[in-house]
Amino acid sequence: MKRILVVDDETAVRFGVRDFLRAKGLEVNEADSCASAEESVRTNTPDAAVLDYRLPDGDALALLPRLKAVDPDLPIVILTGHGTIELAVKAIQSGADQFLTKPVELAALQVLLQRLLENRRARQRQVARAPRRDADRQPFLGISPAIRQLEVDARAAAGAGRPILIEGETGSGKGVLAEWLHHVGPRSDEAFVDLNCAGLARDLLESELFGHERGAFTGAVASKAGLFEVAHHGTVFLDEIGDMDLAVQAKLLKVIEEQRFRRLGDTRDRFVDIHLIAATHEDLLALARQKKFREDLYYRIGVIPLRVPPLRERPEDIPLVARALIEGLTRELGRPRCELEPEAERALVSDRWPGNVRELRNALERSLLRAGAGPIMRGHLALESAARASGSDDPRLTLAQLERLHIERALAAENGHVERAAKRLGVPRSTFYQRLRQMGITPRRVS
Repeated sequence: MKRILVVDDETAVRFGVRDFLRAKGLEVNEADSCASAEESVRTNTPDAAVLDYRLPDGDALALLPRLKAVDPDLPIVILTGHGTIELAVKAIQSGADQFLTKPVELAALQVLLQRLLENRRARQRQVARAPRRDADRQPFLGISPAIRQLEVDARAAAGAGRPILIEGETGSGKGVLAEWLHHVGPRSDEAFVDLNCAGLARDLLESELFGHERGAFTGAVASKAGLFEVAHHGTVFLDEIGDMDLAVQAKLLKVIEEQRFRRLGDTRDRFVDIHLIAATHEDLLALARQKKFREDLYYRIGVIPLRVPPLRERPEDIPLVARALIEGLTRELGRPRCELEPEAERALVSDRWPGNVRELRNALERSLLRAGAGPIMRGHLALESAARASGSDDPRLTLAQLERLHIERALAAENGHVERAAKRLGVPRSTFYQRLRQMGITPRRVS
């Protein structure tokens, strides 16, 4: 529900506007002065404001920059009983969106507010990343009982309005499922923003999530809205939440329980309405028992847990997933449609795919480039299928070749993330970096 702030020191006028807008399905907050209006914008995060020009402690022209300093994108309508063209021009130049003369027709005010709200939503969509809906990014590709049950559970969760925790191995498609949940949920017309918590220092993570005020820390030369403000009324997806600093977890818990937060460097709470989706490849309950994750936060975000099964648990789905990936890749690369030879398909099904769908996509992309204009054959997959940790290592490979293969596979499984690849292999990060340099391997992404 959209929230409107109505500011007028005349009680009868304020109540009249309030009651009319509430009858039209809008939530209304009230203020009767410049000071209380500024406080309401800080704490209640309205979607638009209607201001009387003259207030006991100032006028709307003086109040405008103070409100815009809190929320630069806030739509503002000014009402006055003594309007002039000169005053209207000053108001618009100061940041007002509309300047209306009393008495105001309430139906016209409602139409104006709806238009301003639509414009604000459109701007938020440009800031927030729109969910991708390509054919190869569907979360329920397959016929296995596990994937069919996931779809049933996800459809039930999508409309529940409760926090959702997605569990699954790296590369299994947790982010794709999060986007789908937003797209089919009641907030699909609002913003969808995501943040990977892995490897982010506490200060940076706090600034990204909660925003900061000017001067909050060295380099904070201007105020900045965090992702919670950007996603107001929409969805926030926090990937790898298990890596979140414990102090930040405490602040996240407050957002979930009270719908309030503070920017860094600010002393006032702000209201926010978001749907939270979190994801992890770790056992959060085990981390909670080790005091590495807040147990109270685990139970708050784990109201509706969804587990994405790894590819090795559903080999019957691999052909369908592979064809969807090939379709998306050929479109992305501008290639004609490409077929998958039966022998190549059998090779894909027999592989364990420790990096799951992400690794499969990586393998198919390279195979497409090798295949040229022809179909993907078993030979195009040879390098991807050799020397698996399951015991199918090619005895003709040297120890150095085998080590390189394992390193490249770990990087592919972790999408180029060096720290997580080192952790996957059980190698200290400094040693892993040293081996990368010695082998001349340049990861696409460095933690």
